[in-house]
Amino acid sequence: MTSLGTDVADGRFMAAGEHADASIIVVTYNSAADIGPLLDDLRASARLHALRVLVVDNQSSDDTVDVVATYPDALLIESGGNLGYAGGINRALRHTGSCDSVLILNPDLRVRPGAIGRLLEALASDDRVGVVVPRILDHDGQDYPSLRFEPSTMGVVGDSLFGRTLWRGRPCLLSEFDYRSGSYRYAHDVDWATGAAMLIRGEVAHRLGDWDERFFLYSEEIEYFRRVRDSGWVARYEPTAVVEHRLGGSGTSPALAALMAVNRVRYVEMHHGRAYSAVFRAGVALGEVLRSYDRTHRHTLAMVLSRRKWSALPKATTSAEQS
Repeated sequence: MTSLGTDVADGRFMAAGEHADASIIVVTYNSAADIGPLLDDLRASARLHALRVLVVDNQSSDDTVDVVATYPDALLIESGGNLGYAGGINRALRHTGSCDSVLILNPDLRVRPGAIGRLLEALASDDRVGVVVPRILDHDGQDYPSLRFEPSTMGVVGDSLFGRTLWRGRPCLLSEFDYRSGSYRYAHDVDWATGAAMLIRGEVAHRLGDWDERFFLYSEEIEYFRRVRDSGWVARYEPTAVVEHRLGGSGTSPALAALMAVNRVRYVEMHHGRAYSAVFRAGVALGEVLRSYDRTHRHTLAMVLSRRKWSALPKATTSAEQS
């Protein structure tokens, strides 16, 4: 890792031909209010580490592109459409250049001082580690349950019955979320974690290649983490690396809520047989039935139950398709 006193002490971002400790990928969509503060945080971190910053904009309709343009040493990549999270990441992967690692960040994050250094140290300390994820705090400064378990039929039933507020101390088998407060206090290996912030070893990023663009949004990180584990590496949680997440920066809508639910089913169907997948899908539907007093949940239930409607869910678009 580069240290203070080298040619990055002024906080500049690495150019395309220079080696970087980390190439940082940020995918934006109407992120004008968030991207500037994040880039400022990264500028401060670049005084200690050689960082290349790549911002892929998915055709924002606000001033996101103009804000990024005020940081001339950050590479702005205009995707020419709304490619989704995986699609945006894949566009940036072509430009990561020579680097030891790839750091993926949501635009609505704030990176606390020292966080990137802690992630880099955790990655360098153990050759088995393919991905490192930080501790994520919500807007109230509380631990966000970012650590997750591999989706299962027991987990989906537990989450459907109890949600995120009832019986948070339930057995881990009955949730996809790790609600145990102790889990966020020490470094350990995890199944997967939210894709809002994750440092990927350069060798892993190269070997695994593109993210799965069949997931426009949601579940793409579950699929990626599974490939990491299947390739023999582990994912490590590092609590001393801290970021703050505003949450919901990409916005929510009935269509996105339905996409989240359906993509959970799609992921399970990719890795399990018909019977297991049918039970899992029923578990997802159960959660929507129990909350069907809400219009968004009624819409999601209809989408989960009717496979023929899945083609109408949000998907990647290009400028030509949008015009």
